[in-house]
This record gives sequence, C-alpha cells and structure tokens, in this order.
Amino acid sequence: MELIIIGLVILLDQASKFWIQLTPSLHTSVELIPNFLYLNYIKNTGAAWSILSNQNTLLIIIAIIETIILIYFLLKVRKDKKQILYTIALSLMIGGAIGNLIDRFIFGFVRDYIDTYPFGYNFPVFNIADSALTIGVILLLIQMFIEERKEKGL
Repeated sequence: MELIIIGLVILLDQASKFWIQLTPSLHTSVELIPNFLYLNYIKNTGAAWSILSNQNTLLIIIAIIETIILIYFLLKVRKDKKQILYTIALSLMIGGAIGNLIDRFIFGFVRDYIDTYPFGYNFPVFNIADSALTIGVILLLIQMFIEERKEKGL
C-alpha cells in the first residue's frame, strides 16, 4: 500500500507540474474560484515561503536526509497493522519530498502553481507534493494525539 501512495503522489505531482509548465496561458494567474483559487506557475528556488532561496544544493541535501529518515520510520511502522495512519502519513510525506526533489535535481527549482487566498490572505503558491507533505504531517499529528489520549486512558 505504501508504494502505491508514494507512487501516486509522485505521478500526480509530476504530471500536474508538466501540464502547467507546458501550458503558457497558465504562466500568468488564471482565476478558478474568484478571490480564492488561482493557477499561477512560478519557479520556487527556495523552500516553503521561499526560505533559503537560491540554495538548491543545500535544499537537495536536506530533502535527501529527510526522505531517508521518513523511509526508516516507514519501514519500522509498516509491519504493525495498527499503525495504518502512520503508514499513510509517512507515505504521503515521502511521495511529496521525492516529488519536489525531482524538480530540484532536474530544474534547480520547484514548480509551484496552486495559488490561494484563504480569508483574504495571500498564501504561498504550492503544488501537489507540498499538499501531500502537509496532509502527511497533519495525519501524523492526529495519530500522535490519538496515541497520547490512549496512553492517558481517555
């Protein structure tokens, strides 16, 4: 199951980035939902919120280390069928990390294109890999919260 999740995230991420990159009309902001959701292709040379811009080698090293650590934890929890939420979370995070790592290796930047304005806030532009990473972290936090409540007998 984990290989399917990882592969699906990478496939959807790379296919969507390829489509956006090859569609010049999407290289400027295209409104999908007024005042909320736009397609807006950008080349992100940094990490989240453009942190460490133009530090591609460092970001590649960090992503490789991150992926290795996530794979290590996935291998530890995947044998325990009670750890399904951990397995899904880690698989999403690995797929997302690899999706953006592919961009960094090939292009020297990450291709972002989902541009949102929740509650009027101009949220940083992101992609499917970023979404998978975020969902994975949220699921991981939920599982940790559940386990903590079980340990306390709640």
